[in-house]
Amino acid sequence: MAQVNLNRDELRNRIHGCFLGKSIGGTLGTPFECRTEMNDVHFYSQPTHGEPLPNDDLDLQLVWLKAVRENGPRAVNNRLLGEYWLNYIPPHWNEYGICKANMRAGLLPPLSGEYRNYWKHSNGAWIRSEIWACLAPGCPDIAIQYAYEDASVDHGGGEGTYAALFTAAVESAAFVTSNREELIEIGLSKIPPDCRTARSIKIVLDAYSRGKSWQEARTLVVEDSSDLGWFQAPANVAFVVIGWMYGENDFGKSICTAVNCGDDTDCTGATLGAILGIILGKDGIPSEWIEPIGDRIITVAIDRGSMQVPSTLAQLTDQVMEQIPIMLATHGTPVTISDEPTNLTQVNELNLTSSNTAQSIWTRSPFAMTYDFIHTLVTLDYGKAPDLKPGEPFPLTVTLTNKLPDSRHLELKWRLPEGWTVSPSTVNHVALWIGCTTAVEVAITAENLRGGVYRGMLEVIAFGRPTVGAIPLVFFA
Repeated sequence: MAQVNLNRDELRNRIHGCFLGKSIGGTLGTPFECRTEMNDVHFYSQPTHGEPLPNDDLDLQLVWLKAVRENGPRAVNNRLLGEYWLNYIPPHWNEYGICKANMRAGLLPPLSGEYRNYWKHSNGAWIRSEIWACLAPGCPDIAIQYAYEDASVDHGGGEGTYAALFTAAVESAAFVTSNREELIEIGLSKIPPDCRTARSIKIVLDAYSRGKSWQEARTLVVEDSSDLGWFQAPANVAFVVIGWMYGENDFGKSICTAVNCGDDTDCTGATLGAILGIILGKDGIPSEWIEPIGDRIITVAIDRGSMQVPSTLAQLTDQVMEQIPIMLATHGTPVTISDEPTNLTQVNELNLTSSNTAQSIWTRSPFAMTYDFIHTLVTLDYGKAPDLKPGEPFPLTVTLTNKLPDSRHLELKWRLPEGWTVSPSTVNHVALWIGCTTAVEVAITAENLRGGVYRGMLEVIAFGRPTVGAIPLVFFA
């Protein structure tokens, strides 16, 4: 197996550079957020007083790091992150508020990010992907798995989730290659080729190859995204790529160009700053960009009364460094961290542009929840928004996979509100052979609905096994 080694001190410097670049780009772009016109920014536009401006792009990553530290990498999924959303993230902005309202009504992720969410194509997820990349340096396929669990809470199966896969992959791969075109290719390999995010990025690459100016590239992106409107992921990720392609490998020019494209400027500047910070390391970021804002963390979007957060980017870097060996060991990666010199001689054998893992993510239904009951993996798929109409059957699919090396007999018991029926039966019997996966299709019918939220339960009982699975059912009338 190919093996890559990252020197511990170099890695720490590059992670620090990632979050410092994030802070710099966010501070640069924040004063221009939401403007639809092009800007003319060349440096910080307002006094910084030695501190950065607060930015939710970084704030939410402090919550995700808390989740990893408290639960371990293997336990982190979208349901766990959803619970942390409700406890530690007060703002109700756009998709943030919609996902929390859906979860409080009983919808679990990814349905919380999909149901009636007209912001699911927006920017809330790809702007916070650095934490997953830094925890899995050089392992983009691991980074995108966590980025999906994160993004699906508030973006479901929307473009906001695809954009998070792109940025997480680019940022993770940037720890083992600095080639811009290769990194963009890696990012594109992790998202559907026909998605809008990929389309916008390809418009930029085509414009650059044909010698068009960054302003012309920006116009092409805006025109192509006009049906989506402003503040959406495809165009804003493309603005990051514009800054990167036209920045001529100059840190300041790159982040300024991204910000000058307008729209969600704190996010575009911050994300490109983070990518360049990984490539350059803290020591490679020009001092004129560092000195005005320092190393402090100033928060705006998390409840600091309920959680302690690092006060500086250096402290954040140390906390991330503590978790990286655990993350890498959990997934058995070919990347090691040591005091030995960095060794990337076998990096080409890592197959960083493989789409296998990514495709397993693309094909997931945004209306499906998966539960691990040790002996059996169970996926409940609503197939569509869980809105019921009186007397109209609502189809559900339950997929069961045997996880252990013995056959088992399962009983599915549907516990529903009074007067509801399930066809073909309220009790389904399933035999699972070794390595077997099978699907059970049922239809639920409700009468005399009065509006509001209705709850039920699916019990999954394996004969001869002590673990009983309980899956909540939530419908709206």
